[in-house]
Amino acid sequence: MAKDGVKLVVVESPTKAKTIRKFLGKEYVVESCMGHVRDLPQSSKDIPDKFKKEKWAQLGVNVDKNFEPLYMVPKEKLKVVKNLKDKLADASELILATDEDREGESISWHLVEVLKPHVPTKRMVFHEITKDAIQKALKDTREIDFNLVKAQEARRILDRLVGYTISPLLWKKIAYGLSAGRVQSVAVRLIVERELERLKFKKSSYWGVLAQLKKDNVEFESRLLSVQDKRIATGKDFDGTTGKLEAGKDVRILDEKAAKELVARVKGGPWTVTEVEEKPMSRRPSPPFITSTLQQESNRKLGLSSRETMQVAQKLYEQGFITYMRTDSTFLSTEAIKAARESIQSKYGKEYLPPAPRTYEGKKAKGAQEAHEAIRPAGSQFVDPDDTGLSGQQLKLYDLIWKRTMASQMVDSRQKQVSAKIQSGDALFNATGMTIEFPGYLRAYVEGSDDPDAELQEREVRLPALKARDAVTCAKLDPTDHETKPPARYTEASLVQTMEKEGIGRPSTYASIIGTIIDRGYVRKGGTALIPTFTAMVVSKLLFHHLPQFVDPGFTSEMEESLDTIAEGDLDHEKYLKSIYFGPKGLKQQVESQEKEIDPGEARTIKLDGLDKYSFHVGRYGAYVTTERDGQNVSASIPDNESPADTTSEGIEKLIDQKINGADALGKDPKTGLPIYVLTGRYGPYVQLGDVSEDNDKPKRQGLPAGMEPDQVTLADALELLSLPKTLGEHPTSGKDVKVGIGRFGPYVVHDGDYRSIPKGESLFAMTFARAMEMLNQPKKGRGRAAPLKEFAKHPDLGEVIQLMNGPYGPYLKCGKVNVSLPEGATPESVTEAQAIELLREKAGSSPQGKKALKAAKGKTAGALKTARTPKAKAEAMGVKKVITRKKGKK
Repeated sequence: MAKDGVKLVVVESPTKAKTIRKFLGKEYVVESCMGHVRDLPQSSKDIPDKFKKEKWAQLGVNVDKNFEPLYMVPKEKLKVVKNLKDKLADASELILATDEDREGESISWHLVEVLKPHVPTKRMVFHEITKDAIQKALKDTREIDFNLVKAQEARRILDRLVGYTISPLLWKKIAYGLSAGRVQSVAVRLIVERELERLKFKKSSYWGVLAQLKKDNVEFESRLLSVQDKRIATGKDFDGTTGKLEAGKDVRILDEKAAKELVARVKGGPWTVTEVEEKPMSRRPSPPFITSTLQQESNRKLGLSSRETMQVAQKLYEQGFITYMRTDSTFLSTEAIKAARESIQSKYGKEYLPPAPRTYEGKKAKGAQEAHEAIRPAGSQFVDPDDTGLSGQQLKLYDLIWKRTMASQMVDSRQKQVSAKIQSGDALFNATGMTIEFPGYLRAYVEGSDDPDAELQEREVRLPALKARDAVTCAKLDPTDHETKPPARYTEASLVQTMEKEGIGRPSTYASIIGTIIDRGYVRKGGTALIPTFTAMVVSKLLFHHLPQFVDPGFTSEMEESLDTIAEGDLDHEKYLKSIYFGPKGLKQQVESQEKEIDPGEARTIKLDGLDKYSFHVGRYGAYVTTERDGQNVSASIPDNESPADTTSEGIEKLIDQKINGADALGKDPKTGLPIYVLTGRYGPYVQLGDVSEDNDKPKRQGLPAGMEPDQVTLADALELLSLPKTLGEHPTSGKDVKVGIGRFGPYVVHDGDYRSIPKGESLFAMTFARAMEMLNQPKKGRGRAAPLKEFAKHPDLGEVIQLMNGPYGPYLKCGKVNVSLPEGATPESVTEAQAIELLREKAGSSPQGKKALKAAKGKTAGALKTARTPKAKAEAMGVKKVITRKKGKK
């Protein structure tokens, strides 16, 4: 060990390491540990042999020995740990620079436990990656905070105990592979309860009258308010569970007949303004972003999921563009306020600056994060979005954060609200308008909303100058019919909002919670709505009836408070875990006692409001419905995309009729003479050629594309679908077929295994060879992945196009299945094609996967040479970029 060696700085990701290196001298070596280096075992094969026979082994936590966790280094991290140990051997000091929250503190502690350093070890924390922040953090190092470590460890153990104790109960009573979680099950319950509210909802209809009035050649809308001094009922007057007026409401319900009679009676006027009220209003800007509000706004404005938002924010933080993105504090530092005020004055003008800086209390919610400042642009001078060099989602999210921070330090918006009452006969109408007198912070930012009607309030609605006793004319008068709407399903934004309000989980975990319940089939997305599956309904029912404590938002919130108390050093984590797991009301005892009480048949079954004669079940192959027909039990599969609250008796009867009687044929295939059907299965509607028989147990089937309804399918449509995949023509270079078809992810075109999704709005039936070639020539965009930053020619050895990609750990080169990171100092702008070829060649020769790719490429080249029909095609198969041919008679 060298006493005068370099100082080893360890961070979580290569991108973060690369950014920090720019601010440190040559005496520092910055390495990435790639996240956690130790964790509880993920499966039984990870458990060391000496512990496998222990009764607690599957939990990975010795519950009989002070809840001692069994930590291990995952196989994929062995190389990382070895590299860090090698670097530490030549270091004179170890500096742990992981994130400043509980998880970051935990990673630092695990690094010390694994690396066992024999040199001075320091903990370095910062909430932004700028030169000043890094230099300051180096001067103000501290020890590892063991209270934070214990709080994080208690959280990890608690999640393991709940998940690994309740999940096996679900396997036995409902279906194998289901999972429960301390926070995920509560989130599912919230979504299921909203679906149950929608099921109980009774629709009400009512009528109104809309007038288009005119004054001084300015038209404006006015709605019926009352008739004969009695207010007209609107949607908010009805009880959603009964469909009737709420008790105590003294209003009049208009039906169609009464609305039309009123229109005929009052249309001729005269129309007179009876009252005008003007009210000045001012609105304050929202505070700068915290984790939860960033996720909500990003979902509303940019359409990003919570998971995508946090991934993009992580990249922005690691590149030094924003402050740390896991925080519950709305506080802005003096430096940040000064930077914001300077930007506001230069970009918007002095009139947009308040006399004194705005301050927001650093209030923390339950389960708070440890970061001490809001999410804002990093540094003492905020970089304008146009000057960042960012693109795509990173630019959009940075722009959102920049604008929100600017707005939080700007003056109020001043508005004028105008309300006018207009009389015609015995009917009183109301017109409202709003004008912005001074935009203030709205110049920079308007907050989004989950309610489209609420967004209308942000728009200016100008009324003409009106005063009492003014006469107006009626240009148009129409009766309007309305229906009450069921409670809206949760979106990601509204679910995050509710979880934060209830104290369920932590903002830093919301993204993974929502991702988990979608990935595990409890919830699917319909547009922006989160829709529970029948599996979610069944699981939530079992947990609510048999283990209510563990899906109770209040109890989960209390857990978060206890973990906070552990972080503050005021609660012993072992005593707390013991109180949750052991004892008559503890998790272990409750699960063991309830297991004997739960009947599997009943556990797999639910009843839905309004559909009493049907029973819904979850089985090995998904959800299905049962009922009685002629004294016999009959059943039918329910499509995976069926929403519980949208299920109707008509739809169920159609499924059952199809199961019992088979479907009526659309017609016959002119080539084979076989009947063609439109059917519905577990994965949705499809067309089928022929009947299922002993000789043909798998007749040809093809799913319907999105937007095509089963009852709209014609015989011509079915024949088109059954012709898929259809050949459009031969590729000019390879001579192989270019085809169009429908797959798991929708319509596509394909050539030699190279797929492109057909954009929404384009018909696969109208796809031409020219359009398919145009799509195939575009850079490929994977599901959820960005397009390449740059593309080079095909690699001479690997035979695939070289792409420069931007990954979670920074830019890298990709060629088929071979990936290699850019070397130290190289940037996407500076890397050349020659460098890319050499880097990939070196990587391919040194890894088993790379060697396989080389071997496959040689075989592919040989095959391409055999099928190539022209000198140009043969040259391209060998990787030659340009072919020079001689014309006859010329040298």
